[in-house]
Amino acid sequence: MIATEPLTKPGFARFGEVVELTGAERIAINQGFAERVSGLAHVDVGAEGGSVNISIFTARARPQPIAVTLMERHPLGSQLFYPLQDKAWLVLVCDDPHDPRSFRAFVATGRQGVNYRRSVWHHPLLVTSDGERFLVVDRTGPGSNLEEAQLGAGQALYLAPEESTTTAARALT
Repeated sequence: MIATEPLTKPGFARFGEVVELTGAERIAINQGFAERVSGLAHVDVGAEGGSVNISIFTARARPQPIAVTLMERHPLGSQLFYPLQDKAWLVLVCDDPHDPRSFRAFVATGRQGVNYRRSVWHHPLLVTSDGERFLVVDRTGPGSNLEEAQLGAGQALYLAPEESTTTAARALT
């Protein structure tokens, strides 16, 4: 079973950036009727003629415990996920998909997103209930920007988010 931990900037740094308003500079705009918080993440999509793609994903929860049988990475660009509801969700990354010791699981609050660095192994989107929506900023364009690693029959790992998500989310509030 993979243990989860709260998502923090220092804990996630080697995999990418935590996207959150905490600690960010706020600028009043639109005659003071709005606030802008810039520079939350470095979007890296220009390799091999790529450009920015902005989309909305709607996700479904996976059966628990979550069987981890596939990891993916994007060698030509970063990939940013930001939740559109204030609900905890899960982030699973690793250095080597065939080394169970390299896996790290994080519980993100509904006010935290992640921007995976180029070529970071991560699990596809993991939510705790159906219908959760995310703003996604990633790469579109020429070139092959998806690599998948299937974990073999005896390599499947499991993530039990229900208890740990509730506990970690409480610790973050």
